[in-house]
Amino acid sequence: MNPPRTLATDPHSQSLLAVFGLWAERGVLRRLDVALARFIAELCPQVTPQVLMAVVVLADLEGRGHTCVLLEDLPQHIAALQERAARAAAPPVLQANFTNWEDGLRALRACSAVFEEGTKPDSGAPLVLNAMRLYLRRYWDYESRVAAAVQQRLLPQTPVDVEVAAAALSQLFAAGQENPQTAGPSQIALTPTVNAPPAEVAPDWQKLACALALRGRLAILTGGPGTGKTYTAARLLALLFATAAHPAGLRVALAAPTGKAAARLKQSIDQALQTLPAIPGVPDLSQRIGAARTLHSLLGARPDTRRFARNAAHPLEVDVLLIDEASMVHLEMMAAILDALPPAARLILLGDKDQLASVEAGAVLGELCADADGGHYQPETARALAQISGQHIPPSMIDSQENAGSPQVFLTPTGGGSASRPRGRSKGSALAQHVVMLRQSRRFGGSIGQLASAVHAGDADKAMDLLRDPLDAAVRQLPSTLQLAEDLVHLAVNGRDQAHGYAHYAELLQHNPPASAQSAAWNDWARSVLTAFDQCRVLCAVREGPWGLHALNTAIAERLDALGLLRGRGDWYAGRPVMVTRNDHDLGVLNGDVGMVLPTPKDGLRVVFVNGPMLRSVSISRLTDVQTAFAMTVHQSQGSEFAHTVLVLPERSAAISRELIYTGLTRARSAFTLACADAQTLREGILRVTRRSSGLLARIDTLPTP
Repeated sequence: MNPPRTLATDPHSQSLLAVFGLWAERGVLRRLDVALARFIAELCPQVTPQVLMAVVVLADLEGRGHTCVLLEDLPQHIAALQERAARAAAPPVLQANFTNWEDGLRALRACSAVFEEGTKPDSGAPLVLNAMRLYLRRYWDYESRVAAAVQQRLLPQTPVDVEVAAAALSQLFAAGQENPQTAGPSQIALTPTVNAPPAEVAPDWQKLACALALRGRLAILTGGPGTGKTYTAARLLALLFATAAHPAGLRVALAAPTGKAAARLKQSIDQALQTLPAIPGVPDLSQRIGAARTLHSLLGARPDTRRFARNAAHPLEVDVLLIDEASMVHLEMMAAILDALPPAARLILLGDKDQLASVEAGAVLGELCADADGGHYQPETARALAQISGQHIPPSMIDSQENAGSPQVFLTPTGGGSASRPRGRSKGSALAQHVVMLRQSRRFGGSIGQLASAVHAGDADKAMDLLRDPLDAAVRQLPSTLQLAEDLVHLAVNGRDQAHGYAHYAELLQHNPPASAQSAAWNDWARSVLTAFDQCRVLCAVREGPWGLHALNTAIAERLDALGLLRGRGDWYAGRPVMVTRNDHDLGVLNGDVGMVLPTPKDGLRVVFVNGPMLRSVSISRLTDVQTAFAMTVHQSQGSEFAHTVLVLPERSAAISRELIYTGLTRARSAFTLACADAQTLREGILRVTRRSSGLLARIDTLPTP
């Protein structure tokens, strides 16, 4: 018989563990959070209440996407837990016991379950303390690996033949070529130059991005929707072939976090490549660049393990790796990518730094782009980019010579719960020389672009004025009435003005070709139904409750059923849209893929997916991990766009943030509708900026130069 386990010898610590158990029963904490606290109490029976409180805060924050907790911010995190406990009618803890964190720091240092980096040999303890940040060991390990790998890619710069590069770049961006990503009569600056004098002329940031990426093994291209990230990336790939010593042997891989994003990346790159001029020495890139893959597929995911086949011992066989939708790449995945990438290979990251980060811990792209708004280029960088591209970075975005590269001073932030960007960073950091922001969006001008710009800037008053404008047909807010839920379902089904709702695809569904029809006729019909469905989407901030995706999926299906457009009964019915929620490589479906249940001529009901120019179908009996997809979360919509987007915000929810609103509304191509029961909810959401606690940026800046 095993001896009984000791769970803390201090009676106050024992009482605190009991309170944590009650909090878990009431949903204030996850049971996993409490299990970690109990585990620490077993490892260190002398554990103090301060340490246990820090542990449950750390575990709770990890579940919310943070990678560490800043000790200075612990009192406010504890207060937030207390508020949640009060709402759940759970017992409180005495806040006064956890306000003096000098004593708390001493308690952490004395705990055998805590290893303090840099003070003694690594004990392998499950908790790690570094620079007033407390980590779970695995996130400390991921952060350390990512920081070291990024730092290694910052210097030295790759030698560039300026004449060859400049000539090729000039051809690739020759006058008269149309940018399909940015064609249109209007432009809007989603991210205007910070503190730019009125007389400054905006350069061609796409050309600058290509020039910058030539100079090193890391290039980060960020920008909002419609700024031409993939168009620029296609030119960059051609430029790399044009300047390569041996272009025939250059190995390029395309990847994205989800199957849907990977398919869109390949499609966008192929479209952009079609507009390339012929350049001597550059092969037909559409033939040289293979299909885009998910990151899991690229790295060789293994069932039932977090490990990958590709790693430092078995690296990827690539010279250039381009990853789209990088905002969705969490810290653990980024560590795996950098481990598996050969040291000499180039890494190109594309993404919108202002979108929602991954649902898992870490906000890597956002941290790497911390200086992107202001540029902060060193004079040497600006001169080199001008030589290659002929474009001049605005003076307001070039740091003075005396500041560029000066010693870093780190001050931990106070308030706001953020440790993601250290205050007091010097200007012109080495990392900033590898980041370019594309600023002009042409996907949408007019009010959708203006609304996105207002939300991005935190201008709640302007955003609310735009939504209330009765003459604006592009953006609209459903009026807050007692019938709002009914109005929302009506809108989702019937649409508004020229913006379609789901009735459009459901009507097309009724014209199913007879079983005797040619397969081409059935394919055309199926594609028309799937295309019509993708014209509209309802996006939710939460899953549960009357404003959540489960309730709205049910309500929309019932309304279509009541109108006689669907027989939405049972688990499977013709016209049911479904989203795959788990990768199944045997079936060829990936998390995030959206298809539709359709009657096939020979095999009855099957789920049909668009796969580029082709359609593919899967038996309904083999698909187990799916959800109805009239409504999806904003997170699930990343990488997609819809003609008409309906964003649903629940009443006074802490889940609503500026990033969530910005991401949801920028999924809209031509019409956006907001459904929000309380105007104050929108205002608070726009003003609420999510900052995930992390030490990645500070670690990158403080590591010794390679």
